[in-house]
Amino acid sequence: PGRASRVTLVPTNTLELVEAAAARRAATAGQVESRVSPDKPLDVLVQHLVTMALGSEISPDGRALGGFDADALFDEVRGAPAYRGLTREEFDWALAFVERGGASLGAYPQYHRVVRGDDGRYRVTDRGIAHRHRLQVGTIVSDASMQVAWMTGGRLGTIEEGFIARLKPGDCFVFAGRVLEYVRTQEMTAYVRKATKAKGIVPAWAGTKMALSEAMTEAILELLHGSAQGDFLEPEMQAAQPMLAAQARLSQLPRPGMLLIERFVSTEGHHLFLYPFGGRNVHIGLAQLLAWRLAKVQPNTFSLSINDLGLELLSAQPVDPAPLLDGSAFGARSLLTDVLASLNSGELAQRRFREIARVAGLVFSGYPGAPKSTRQLQASSSLFWEVFRKYDQGNRLLGQAEREVLAQELEIERLRATLRRMASQRPVLVDLVVPSPFALPLMVERFREELSTEKLADRLARILDAACAVLDDTHQASAPARRRTGRRRESA
Repeated sequence: PGRASRVTLVPTNTLELVEAAAARRAATAGQVESRVSPDKPLDVLVQHLVTMALGSEISPDGRALGGFDADALFDEVRGAPAYRGLTREEFDWALAFVERGGASLGAYPQYHRVVRGDDGRYRVTDRGIAHRHRLQVGTIVSDASMQVAWMTGGRLGTIEEGFIARLKPGDCFVFAGRVLEYVRTQEMTAYVRKATKAKGIVPAWAGTKMALSEAMTEAILELLHGSAQGDFLEPEMQAAQPMLAAQARLSQLPRPGMLLIERFVSTEGHHLFLYPFGGRNVHIGLAQLLAWRLAKVQPNTFSLSINDLGLELLSAQPVDPAPLLDGSAFGARSLLTDVLASLNSGELAQRRFREIARVAGLVFSGYPGAPKSTRQLQASSSLFWEVFRKYDQGNRLLGQAEREVLAQELEIERLRATLRRMASQRPVLVDLVVPSPFALPLMVERFREELSTEKLADRLARILDAACAVLDDTHQASAPARRRTGRRRESA
């Protein structure tokens, strides 16, 4: 306390050196990233109502008053920025939900958590309800993992629930060195069979959820633009200079107002690399959206790989780049419909509802030393999900789950903004002879799931040797010959 913080940055590839320099430059300039507040999370409000009903308030004459007054609490809650748009109707719904269990849980006494007294104040009168509420008060929920198992028996390992929840039956993904076809999910287990397709989606993991922000994206693009002008002031940029020079010789350096698109043909198939600089969270949805839209124009099978800076679409058949060059693939008009069609949005909403049910106190996470498993919590929340959908379709917690999937899981507004920015940028298409330094990390994301460490090292060594040979050739060639070797093509 009272001393300056020291930040240690550990890059895993040369591109992250550029991110490190951009972070330092932005921090030195005093830039602060914006944070988006949740919009009226009713599960938190429900929990807060029970918490306040357990508390006490001192009256003006010094008397201890238990519970809360509804009118006074409504005014207080609306003072929080997240609830400034809360209507009295929504507040009254949350109050009725904790008082009577809403329209579908009225017959169960354990969901009559607060009671209105003769003085008009709401209190918790059941000691068991009070005890359970105090044990699990809080709004932090952890990410869950799922087992991956064969339909015929036998387990392959564990994978993040958030990744599986995005898949639809029949989708293929790469796991444990195999391409698997997703069949169904049951009790926190994803059942799969061996895929007949050779391509699949590369899994995304929770450690990558701290994605690139818009402020960092702008800072990185400014650094790349400066490097094209010879600006290598930061030590990280000096260390990254050979890589950036190789990128400029094999392809091009992205800069503000330009959308770099690279093509490459290998024994694996046809690679298409795009660099929207939208961050991992956006690129997950963007890659699936673009693959779905391109497959509608021309039937194809895609393997997807993403990182913070770009995405890779690997296909068995050549991809017509026309929708990318004319911007029609980036249309935002039917975005919501297309996103919901390309993803398993219903499963995502149901998984999100488990967290909402836990925060709202519908499911109990267990006593100290005897916690309930994620499988038990999922089973309990799934029961509530089905009951509400059948008998209480106006339940506002269902609507919250669907809104949060769009806002937080899919970042629909940032995805929309990214598509608009891509549509306004000048596309530059480059045909590669070998993978560029920007493309290689995207390929490595996929190789890690397909190859062992030793095979991965051998594969990378061959790619790097081929790239070095091309760079040596371009260095010795004349300027016109270099242009022919790079096979660059810039769209109008």
